[in-house]
Amino acid sequence: MGTRTGSEGTDVPDPTVGSTVVVAADYFQSYSVVGLLAVVGVLFVAVAFGAGRLLRPVVPTPEKLLTYECGVDPVGEGWAHTQVRYYVYAFLYVIFAVDSIFLFPWATVFAAPGYGATTLVEMFIFLGFLAVGLLYAYKKGVLTWA
Repeated sequence: MGTRTGSEGTDVPDPTVGSTVVVAADYFQSYSVVGLLAVVGVLFVAVAFGAGRLLRPVVPTPEKLLTYECGVDPVGEGWAHTQVRYYVYAFLYVIFAVDSIFLFPWATVFAAPGYGATTLVEMFIFLGFLAVGLLYAYKKGVLTWA
């Protein structure tokens, strides 16, 4: 550690010299724990896959090499027409599911002191946008299942 000269001419240890080294060591030590955990995780997965490869029986037969779909033998070509409305339903679900995820952080901030009215107004604006989007989808006939 470094020293500095005090008012009486004596050497006093300087606390600022070694503290940055200690902070940096603690900082990198926490990353080393994360790195070690990542290495252990990768090794665990590699050992599991390696054990599976060594222990499984390998007996290829024509039936095993055949394309399989829910127990039904494939007939015809692999292309099938799917209507777009199913994708629209899925897309609307994803939009509203992802938007609902934003409600959880809002609830934690809303509970914090000093943020109540502001976060409440912001969330009602957000929910208003969602309601307008849902109303637009309803008016366009997207939500009808026929």
